[in-house]
Amino acid sequence: MVSGAPVCASCGAAASADALFCEVCGARLASEPAGPADAPPATPVTPTGAVPAPAPADVPGGPGACRACGGTIAADGYCELCGQPAASARDHWSERPAPHVGGVCDRGVRHHRNEDAMALAAHGEFAALVVCDGVSTARDSDVASLAATRAALDVLLTGAPQGAAPVSGPTPARAGAWSALVRAAAVAGDDAIRTTMSGAPADGAGPGAPDDVPSCTFVAAVLDGDTLVVGWLGDSRAYWLPDAGPAEQLTADDSWAGELMLQGVPRATAETSPQAHAITRWLGPDAHDVVARTTATVVDEPGWVLVCSDGLWNYCSPAEDLSRLLRAAADRVGTAPDALAGALVTWANEQGGRDNVTVALARVDAAVAARPGDGSSDSLVAGTAVTNPPTKD
Repeated sequence: MVSGAPVCASCGAAASADALFCEVCGARLASEPAGPADAPPATPVTPTGAVPAPAPADVPGGPGACRACGGTIAADGYCELCGQPAASARDHWSERPAPHVGGVCDRGVRHHRNEDAMALAAHGEFAALVVCDGVSTARDSDVASLAATRAALDVLLTGAPQGAAPVSGPTPARAGAWSALVRAAAVAGDDAIRTTMSGAPADGAGPGAPDDVPSCTFVAAVLDGDTLVVGWLGDSRAYWLPDAGPAEQLTADDSWAGELMLQGVPRATAETSPQAHAITRWLGPDAHDVVARTTATVVDEPGWVLVCSDGLWNYCSPAEDLSRLLRAAADRVGTAPDALAGALVTWANEQGGRDNVTVALARVDAAVAARPGDGSSDSLVAGTAVTNPPTKD
């Protein structure tokens, strides 16, 4: 480490001298330089309720190996064979907070940084999955997405079995409570972006403003026994993929393509149209509306909840196609959720990996699905599409 280089006070990671934000945890770096090179690093601190910073990436070929070719990473941080920089913990990480919940977040093939982020939690029959996809044309969207996922998860954890205000009651009551918490989580994610970016150039002050303002999509799924609640802004998605029944896309993209499909344009045409990925709702300082649309349902058979960024569904959009892809991956790698998510990420990268890709999975087993309900399984849907909305590429 170079003497005087900054050290993140939140997680203890070293940063480059001109960095404003930590590449590992997304925290804003102090303006003061770090101590001498031989000084001990700062003690990592995890905010209350937050998930820890991603562990160092699992680089193929073992420690010190290049992610691109498997060669040796030299002391200067670059591969001796191909010259690529060493992978950072922000480029690729996986989480598995419980045996039935796991996910992988990856930079992909073509992007130079990973602007996706995820945050996962689980306890007993509770699981929360949050994915945000940073807008690649905006500065510091990798910081924005990481800050938003962690802040959103903190809100959702308040309703968990061990949270400050555990959600309970019959299905309609729980569905309503979780829908409110998911909407609150989106607002918290938006607030976190604004707070994290405080001190950076304000809206309209940066290069290319206002489109240069840090921003990201948002999707969250909460499983509470057999009750599934999903909320979203933008085009990151949630799917319900049962083992036997029809698969279902639970979200409706807030995007130009989504608007076209609402007008009756076929999916394949809409999703390949110009500006198909221009989103109409997002989180960030220039967002016009951060009230997430939500849907709630009861899952009555075993299967998978899948939450992902468009880095996956770009290559496999229809729910039934994604269900078949998931089953094929499970036949190869088994049903451990982190391994299964990793197989889907690998598959997306093999198709071209033109975007960052994140996949998070939660398993609903037969015992939960078969549990007798209380007779109330109405789906709840909140929010409507907007006409001629503003867009963000």
